[in-house]
Amino acid sequence: MKGTVFVELLKMAEDAFGEDVVDSVLDKADLENDGAYTSVGNYSCAELMKVVEAFSEHSGLSPEVLQRKFGNWMHEHFAQNFPEFYKDKDGSFDMLEALDGEIHVEVRKLYPEAELPRFTTNRKSDNHLEMVYSSPRPLVGFCHGLIEACTANFGETAEIERGETEAEDNCTTFQIKVTS
Repeated sequence: MKGTVFVELLKMAEDAFGEDVVDSVLDKADLENDGAYTSVGNYSCAELMKVVEAFSEHSGLSPEVLQRKFGNWMHEHFAQNFPEFYKDKDGSFDMLEALDGEIHVEVRKLYPEAELPRFTTNRKSDNHLEMVYSSPRPLVGFCHGLIEACTANFGETAEIERGETEAEDNCTTFQIKVTS
């Protein structure tokens, strides 16, 4: 997993709890590299889950809630750092439909070894998108947060429902209904 994800997670934690608390939480988390991450490094998803669990224990928020908050945070990071992906999109559905066919194609050019999630979309109507998320990583909550932030980024209000998550491939179907 790319180090930028770790760096941004720690930025979010510092914003929420302060640098001293983050240092203390990381010291207690028994991490492989003591919580020292670089944006260009590669780290295991298990390491990310340890960090999320450590902040869950500190904050009292569930790992699911933290993943969703982090998904919202990362979407803001993506929107600020990669505005070119948003230029020709009229709404969140256009953006979500572009994940596999456009955005991940560009990611693979930069990082051919990247193990990316898969997104399959089916536009049920002008206001309803079904999106199937499948990943080798247990980040369904993170994906949910990204979807929430994506709809908000386009000034939309949406109801987002998700089905059961299949454990072996972390596969979930999201029903996204834009209400305004």
